[in-house]
Amino acid sequence: MAQMGRPRNFDREQAVEQALHLFWQHGYDATSLAQLKAGLGGGISAPSFYAAFGSKEALFEECVQRYLSTYAQVTECLWDVSLPPRQAIETALRQSVRMQCEDGHPKGCMVALGVMSAPSPENARVANALTQSRLRTRAGIVACVERAVREGQLPETTEAAVMATVFDSFLQGVSILARDNVPHAILDAAISQLLVTWDAAASSVPAAEPEVGGAK
Repeated sequence: MAQMGRPRNFDREQAVEQALHLFWQHGYDATSLAQLKAGLGGGISAPSFYAAFGSKEALFEECVQRYLSTYAQVTECLWDVSLPPRQAIETALRQSVRMQCEDGHPKGCMVALGVMSAPSPENARVANALTQSRLRTRAGIVACVERAVREGQLPETTEAAVMATVFDSFLQGVSILARDNVPHAILDAAISQLLVTWDAAASSVPAAEPEVGGAK
């Protein structure tokens, strides 16, 4: 008799984590229902899959939310105003690179790779949360640059969007490099080289003139 329902060892939390890895590795369109069922431990029927998760799209959205609340938190330091702007950006870059190169999950960043997760127009909406996350990270980098300008750490002539794009482009590109197995040490050293861009701009900030005389 064909097996009905969920396998006895079905663990929903573990199943979502396994599905997350599949979507992270292959994207939304390229991950089939058969792959998901196999990845969830095998033995789960299609009716039970839909009973547990609703649909492939609903499962993807749940996986995205799990990713955003865990792995994607590496860039939340961009919004920490207690950190100097340069340090906030450096911390975000180094934490992201470390996460993207770690073992135990697919290489790269699901948020960055999500632009390729749902290429068909009818499925593009499922990647919206990933798109919004990329926009938030980009806005965080811009906010750091703008704060540095306000605080006199970067020249007033700095174009925040342009400076931010330098760092954001690197961050997005790391996903491909990590997938190509570029070593973490190389990517981490590249961050130090990239930050020379910031330091060169900062070096052109006029030194504050000392106050003449004392208070009367």
